[in-house]
Amino acid sequence: MTDDRARLPAGKQKEFISQAISEAGGITTMAAVLKVSERTIRDWRREKFTISYDSLIALSHSYQIPLPDNMQREKKFWYVTKGARQGGLASYQKQGGVIGDPAVRKQKWREWWEREGRRKMPSTFYPLPFAQADKSIELAEFIGTMMGDGGMTNRQFTITLHHIDDLAYSKFVVALIKKLFAVTPTVRHLAASSVNIIVVSRSGLIEYLHKLGLPIGNKVKQRFDIPQWIKENCDYMIACVRGLVDTDGCIFTHRYRVNGKLYSYKKLDFCSYSPPLINTVKDFFETLGIRAQIRGGVDARIENKAGIERYMQLIGSHNEKHLKRWGNTV
Repeated sequence: MTDDRARLPAGKQKEFISQAISEAGGITTMAAVLKVSERTIRDWRREKFTISYDSLIALSHSYQIPLPDNMQREKKFWYVTKGARQGGLASYQKQGGVIGDPAVRKQKWREWWEREGRRKMPSTFYPLPFAQADKSIELAEFIGTMMGDGGMTNRQFTITLHHIDDLAYSKFVVALIKKLFAVTPTVRHLAASSVNIIVVSRSGLIEYLHKLGLPIGNKVKQRFDIPQWIKENCDYMIACVRGLVDTDGCIFTHRYRVNGKLYSYKKLDFCSYSPPLINTVKDFFETLGIRAQIRGGVDARIENKAGIERYMQLIGSHNEKHLKRWGNTV
């Protein structure tokens, strides 16, 4: 790593950083990759400061963005104004008089990368490792958790949980991720939204999870459902449904009065706006002998005492919030 800076023509640094943010899926991910603050990224984007040379090279490699024309490498403290014209002329000559052609710039980037860029890449920016977990009960439960409160972009996955009600469950999920993939997630607390966001940035891991059946992008628009490899194994289905209900489900107490006497009993509700998924969960409940109904097209609900007792016996929960509500008979 060096302290050298990358000096770009006016507007080019903003353009480059904006494209990198888009490719990374957001400033938060990009800051984590470069190990800098989000404020630093924003300062680079508005060209308050010049970007470090190492960071520019890392972003170019990570997201295959051609290096801007007329880029100059300078020492950290430089006050030189000459050289832009010479750099522009050199770029013009190299590209055969076609400076603005993206295809030419990308080809020049590849040539530069093979010639010298690969050797200059700091080791901290090489693809990050992870373990490919074998299909198992624990992997199936993680898939259920992701299908509930998770989401994936091309380079990272997140799981968003309530910062108080799901605090213990968040710790369970973090431990599960470490065990399955040998990766330590980042946990970000967003006080304004009352959530903790569990974040893992590994493009290779995303590709692996996508092959296992997790959708990238908007889950509901893709009408997502439990992957077939899980459906074919009852133990996997139990674990996956547990992950789903632990994130997108709830246990609540229904109270009513008859002749002035107060009655109460527990109900369990799982909510999803994906019709295939809500039907799969409802059908699986019934496969286990648990009577369930679909309410409003988005809720699979267990409304009788025997059904929820059987659910807790056969499927159970790893979410302390659900266990407390189940144990509280008031």
